[in-house]
Amino acid sequence: MARQLTLKPVAGALVGLLLVAGVLGSWYTVDETERGVLLRNGALVGVIEPGLSFKVPFIETVKRISTQSQVTIYDRLQAYSKDQQAATLRVSVSWHVVPSEVAKVYTAYQTSDGMKDRLISRQVPTQVENVFGRYNAVAAVQSRGQLVSDISAAIKAAIDGPVVIDSVQVENIDFSDAYEKAVEARMTAEVQVKTREQQLATEQVQAQIRVTQAQAEADSQLAQAKADAEATRLRGQAEAEAIQARAQALASNQNLVELTKAERWNGVLPTTVLPGGSLPFIDVHK
Repeated sequence: MARQLTLKPVAGALVGLLLVAGVLGSWYTVDETERGVLLRNGALVGVIEPGLSFKVPFIETVKRISTQSQVTIYDRLQAYSKDQQAATLRVSVSWHVVPSEVAKVYTAYQTSDGMKDRLISRQVPTQVENVFGRYNAVAAVQSRGQLVSDISAAIKAAIDGPVVIDSVQVENIDFSDAYEKAVEARMTAEVQVKTREQQLATEQVQAQIRVTQAQAEADSQLAQAKADAEATRLRGQAEAEAIQARAQALASNQNLVELTKAERWNGVLPTTVLPGGSLPFIDVHK
């Protein structure tokens, strides 16, 4: 009897503690980046908005689901290009749960991670493989922006649910070593061809410059020759005209002839005179 009396206060204290804990645990907060799913005896009865809320102890529970943007990375996705080149892709997908669709997420997937595993992660590899297969290897690299856009559109179209795909990024495309070596060799050959083409173009320009310079030099020499010939012609013409004028003057004036002779005589009489000859400049008749 005494033992029963001793147990009653202990049991009362335990019940009191449980009641206090239940009451205190009935107050809870929901962060701005999540929504709460209110369950009553396991059944969904509503969605709790951010802030401080109250639930009935031992009857109601709250499951929190993040609505914050999340990034899932798919590190080694295998795909084949249109020209049958194997590639390994690294793709990152940014997504978030629509706040108004939290109840559907819980009903269908229980948690946002469950939704990611059962919805997003099933569609991403398939859509990446399908879209990548429409590009040949060279186009996949050269038109990477368009490739990313097509993959993003395909993933968004395939995922029809309470989630929004914010963005898709193809962070890396890794082909086989043999293909990358072949591409490297081809690029090297193309660079060599371009270099040779540039060299030929430079040589052609230099040759044209030399031709132009030679033509200019020839034109200059021709012009100089023409100028010299013209100068010679003019000098000859002038000399001829001078000689003709002088001859006409001498012919019309005999005294001018004698004057010219006198001007050119050095004043020395000749030592030898032919028979019947006369001394120059001495006119015996005068």
